[in-house]
Amino acid sequence: MSDADVVVLGGGVAGLTTAIVLAERGARVRIWAKELAAWTTSAVAGALIWPYHIEPAELVAVWAVRSLREYRELAGDPASGVRLVTGVQAETPLDFMPVWTDALDGVREATAAELPVGCGQGLRATVPLLDMRVHLEYLARRLAAAGGMIEERAVAGFGAAARVAPVVVNCTGLGARTLVPDTSVRPVRGQLVIVENPGLTEWFAHAGAELTYLLPRPGYVILGGTSQPGSWDLTPNPATARGIVDRCARIHPELAHARVLEHRVGLRPARPSVRVEREELDGALLVHNYGHGGAGVTVAWGCAEAAAALI
Repeated sequence: MSDADVVVLGGGVAGLTTAIVLAERGARVRIWAKELAAWTTSAVAGALIWPYHIEPAELVAVWAVRSLREYRELAGDPASGVRLVTGVQAETPLDFMPVWTDALDGVREATAAELPVGCGQGLRATVPLLDMRVHLEYLARRLAAAGGMIEERAVAGFGAAARVAPVVVNCTGLGARTLVPDTSVRPVRGQLVIVENPGLTEWFAHAGAELTYLLPRPGYVILGGTSQPGSWDLTPNPATARGIVDRCARIHPELAHARVLEHRVGLRPARPSVRVEREELDGALLVHNYGHGGAGVTVAWGCAEAAAALI
């Protein structure tokens, strides 16, 4: 006899949200996590809720809209780490993803006065912006309230989990490369600089040749960033950090002299297409939910429900 209906492998945002969806529907859920949430890639994420161009595009749009609605509800709870913040996404047409833009309230073309120097066009919108370290703690509490458990436990294969529960959910992100194994999963390195907030209240993002974004929180601003496919390097690069600050200071000059609080590096778990699929596993059911790249937070709740629907 087992005291679990489902074992979820992975304690980042994908694993936590999937576990919550299942636990709140009455399943007895355990998370086995190689690393607890505070040490996962999810904890490093800038977490601006905005759709990324990943595949399958038609499903990603639906998953993103579902997640957007969840985050909007959570924004009413300060303990969730979710706030609704206005800002500009540069060089993005209004019809770039109709399902998404239709779901946003008040999204519009930014005026010339709302754009930084050198920026020709952008969308202005109010969207969720998450403090991920606070949000991951909120998710862990919500899972516990639904009866779920989190264990710090590494696994080398799915068999150990299948012996504990009849359903195993694979939310291991980059770990799926060796666990599945799935060599199409690859890291995309992201580096951030955290500085004191000189008074900024709005976000800005431009996914151009040089990724540039600034995401204000009370007391600090996340400056980014990089997108380096294939790099496993978790050490902050000083030259890269200077380049990030310089790019962001061209948007807001006061950032040039803001005190640096922290450097962060995370490895996004990219894949040609997000994998939300099921397969049989030695008499158990294995459900995959990984390969979200930099959109893990943006699609988390939609993917969690899609994974749950396969069980």
